[in-house]
Amino acid sequence: MRPITAHEELDLFSQLPYVLNEELADDLVAGRRRPEWMWVALRGDRLLARAAWWSRSAGDAPLILDILDIEDSASGSDHVNIGVRLLHAATAATLPTGSRPPEYSRFVPPDWRENAVTRQAVEDRMTVLERTGARLFVERLRLEWRPASRVPEPNGRLVFRPVRDGEELVALMSSVLDGTLDAHGRDDLTRMSVHEAAVRHYDDELARYTSPRDWWRIATLPHGEPVGFVIPARNDYNAIIAYIAVLPSHRGNGYIDDILAEGTRILAEQHVPRIRASTDLGNIPMANAFRRAGYINFEREINMTWS
Repeated sequence: MRPITAHEELDLFSQLPYVLNEELADDLVAGRRRPEWMWVALRGDRLLARAAWWSRSAGDAPLILDILDIEDSASGSDHVNIGVRLLHAATAATLPTGSRPPEYSRFVPPDWRENAVTRQAVEDRMTVLERTGARLFVERLRLEWRPASRVPEPNGRLVFRPVRDGEELVALMSSVLDGTLDAHGRDDLTRMSVHEAAVRHYDDELARYTSPRDWWRIATLPHGEPVGFVIPARNDYNAIIAYIAVLPSHRGNGYIDDILAEGTRILAEQHVPRIRASTDLGNIPMANAFRRAGYINFEREINMTWS
C-alpha cells in the first residue's frame, strides 16, 4: 500500500473504473491533485483498491476524498477489508494527525438502489468508510441542462441586476440560511453564526470562481426589493449554477423558477455544452424547479463525514 510515485503511474491508478478517471491527468497538472494524495493497494501488478483526495487549487490542503474504489470482482469481504486498510494507511500519511478528515463524495447512478450490482458496489464503499468512522451525511441530486432544452423567456415578474459587491451578497446569503433545507448550510449553523457561515461560503467557494462576476444576479420586485439571487459561474470543469436562493419572506410564490431561468439564460448565452447544478435529495422544491427548467437528474452524489 503506497502512493503513486509520479504522473507516470496514472495508468496504474486508473485501472479501476470511475467517472473521474478522465479528469485525473488535468487535475495533476493543475495541482488539484498530487501523487502523494493518490494511494493504491497492490498485489503484484494487480490493483485491488485506491483512494485519492482533491483540492480546489494548487497549494491548498486536501478538501475532499472523492475517490475510493475497491476491486468489485473479489469474493467475500476481503475487498472491503483491503479498502479499510488502505484508507487507514493513506489517511495517516496524508492528513495531519488528529485532524478531522475531509468529507467523502461519490458520484453514483440515479437508480443505484434499483440495480443489485450497482447497489452492492456503492454499499461496499460506504461500509469501508463506516468502518473508519464515517457516517452518511446527505445524498444529492446532480442535474444537467443541455442546449437542446428550451430556455424560458422572462415573464416580467422580477427585475434582475448585477450584484453590487461581496458585502451585499453575503448579507443576502445570511438571510437565506433562515429555514434552509440545505444539509451543509444547516450543519454550518451548528458550529458558527449565520454571518460566519455566509462569509465562509463566499470566501471558500464563490469568490474563487474566475468566471465573470457580472454574471451574478440579484432578483428584485419591480420597485427594487430583493427577492433572491443566482450565481452562474464556471468551475474547472463545467458551467454551473453555483448558488440559487429565494429570501424567506418571498418563498412559496414561484420566484425560484424565474431566478433559475435567468441564471440558465446567462450561461446559455455563453454557448456552453452543458450547465450543471446540485441540490439535496430532500430539497424537493429546488429539485422540482430544476426539472421544470429542463434539467435532468443524470447522477447522484453520496456525501459522508467523520465526526
